[in-house]
Amino acid sequence: MAQSKSEIQSLLSGVNATGPRHRFGQNFMVDGNLVRLVADAGELSAADWCLEVGPGTGTLTEELLARAGRVTAVEIDRDLARLLRDRLGGREAFRLIEGDALASKHALNPDLLSAVADARAAGLVPKLVANLPYNIASPLVIEMLIAGVDLLAFTVQKEVADRFKAAAGGDDYGPLTVMAQMLGRVEVLRTLPPQAFWPAPKIDSALVRVRRDDRLGPDVGSFGTFVHKVFTFRRKTLRKALDQAGYDATAVVGGAGVDGTLRPEVFTPEQFVAMWRTTQA
Repeated sequence: MAQSKSEIQSLLSGVNATGPRHRFGQNFMVDGNLVRLVADAGELSAADWCLEVGPGTGTLTEELLARAGRVTAVEIDRDLARLLRDRLGGREAFRLIEGDALASKHALNPDLLSAVADARAAGLVPKLVANLPYNIASPLVIEMLIAGVDLLAFTVQKEVADRFKAAAGGDDYGPLTVMAQMLGRVEVLRTLPPQAFWPAPKIDSALVRVRRDDRLGPDVGSFGTFVHKVFTFRRKTLRKALDQAGYDATAVVGGAGVDGTLRPEVFTPEQFVAMWRTTQA
């Protein structure tokens, strides 16, 4: 049963929290139908290990526990971590990791990485289902795909969802798009209104699902570096962008068979892979 705004306020008051904390990107989902919709998007069963980042007061967590074999929640807010231990700590299928899900912008918390590995060793399918804190959503999704999480279903700002799903040449297209689409198959399932959350954000959110489909393999780090460097000069021609990023533009353009007079933002993820491969020879 989803928690109402007043119920969430009461739970927060019980751990001396005055309200959602902006520095942690907290927005609590207060629409019960949407809580169930997010859980549905995870396609969970008893064979799954489910990760939730930013569980808050546990309204989605309880829905996940009813569906998945095991649930691990990662909560950075000490007060909310205490609340979750009090409410859910007695359940055998529940584990809480207190801390930041990210050790750095491009690295997961080591405890979280171990949890993913443990899930696989136990024969469970790792999935992420979460109302993600807005301030870490983009890097977290990419790192979870790299770590081997099979399916991710999450809410995020609509503008970020648009970047995951963008097509080459559009204003929303960038490094996040290229990385996400080379690591998985992205679906934007629906838009969520601000009123679904407390406090209500100023923009719409979206429910996104990514099914892992890794076409990069162990060289993902090198590819990511290449893409980010080239996109730093996205408004220049590809030749100039490659030169300024420190690559041999003639070799890359010729080897990949692309038009060096066009801007980097018009090339598809697959074309970026072809360009990057010329730098690996």
